[in-house]
Amino acid sequence: MKPYYTLSDYLKNVYGEKIYKIALDGGFTCPNRDGTLATGGCIFCSKGGSGEFAVPAQGLSIDQQITAGLSLFHEKKTGNSFIAYFQAYTNTYGPVSKLEKLYREALLHPCIVGISIATRPDCLGEEVLFLFSMLKKEFPHKFIWVELGLQTVSERTAAYIRRGYPLSVCTEAIKKLHALSIPIILHLIIGLPGEGARQVLESIDYVNRQAVFGVKLQLLHILKHTDLAEEYLLGRIHPLSKEEYLHILTSAIIHLSPEITVHRVTGDGPKELLLAPLWSLNKRDVLNSLHKKMKLEHAYQGKEFSI
Repeated sequence: MKPYYTLSDYLKNVYGEKIYKIALDGGFTCPNRDGTLATGGCIFCSKGGSGEFAVPAQGLSIDQQITAGLSLFHEKKTGNSFIAYFQAYTNTYGPVSKLEKLYREALLHPCIVGISIATRPDCLGEEVLFLFSMLKKEFPHKFIWVELGLQTVSERTAAYIRRGYPLSVCTEAIKKLHALSIPIILHLIIGLPGEGARQVLESIDYVNRQAVFGVKLQLLHILKHTDLAEEYLLGRIHPLSKEEYLHILTSAIIHLSPEITVHRVTGDGPKELLLAPLWSLNKRDVLNSLHKKMKLEHAYQGKEFSI
C-alpha cells in the first residue's frame, strides 16, 4: 500500500474496480487569456490550457470524445466505468446553456460514473452553481467534482504567476461548493519561483482547513512557448532537482490531513514541450523514489497533521 490515500484507493473502495479518467476538451478558453483579466494566461500555462492529454476535440462531441477515449484503454485491465474529466482551460467559463449541454452529455454516457470539472474559483457564478445543483438532483447516482486551480496561498507568488484572483475568492468559492455538497479538489504547484518547503506547507495548511475532498500536488513544469520558459532561458529561475522535490513533497504529504485524497503527486509534462526538469519524464522512477524515501523515513500521510 502507498503511504498516502490515493484517488485510486478511494475509487476501488467505492466501486470495487480500477477506474480511469478520460480527459476531454470542451472548447473553452480562460478569462486570463481572452482579455477579460489578461491575455497571456498564467506564466506556466501552455497554449493547450493544460489539456495536452485530452482527447483531441477536432469538432468531436463530448460523446464522441468519450468513445475515442475509451478506445485508448482497450489493452488495460479495467472495468467498464470511467470519469469524464473536463480538463482543458476553464471549464465553467461560458454560457450556462453550453455548460449544461456538455456536462449532461457526459453524465448520460453509460460508462461514465461522474464528471470532474477543472476551473477557476472566479468562474463559479450563481448560474453555474445552480446548474451543478440541478444536475446533482437529476443524476443522483453519478458525481460532480470541481477542481480549482489554487496553486499557492501566497499572494506574492500568485501575482508573479499572474493567477488573476486573490485567495479570498477561492475561499468563498469553496464555501459555496460545500453548501451544495460538491466535492472539491485543489491544485497546488510545488517548485514555484521563490517558494520552498515553508511556503508549500502554508498552502497545505490552507487545504487542511478547507476540508476539501482531494488535492493534486503538481511539480512545476517549464514548458516551451510559455512566459515561464522565457524566464528559465534567461536564467532567472531554477527548477527543483528530484531530491529537492521529493523532500518538499514528502513534507507536504505528512502534514496533509489523512482524510484528504491525493489525486496526484507529480504530474505529466508533455515530452515535446518540456524544457525542465527533464528528470520528471521518468514518472515511474519519481513515484518509486518517493515511496522508497517515505518508507525509509517511516513517513506517511497525516503523520505531522494537526488541526
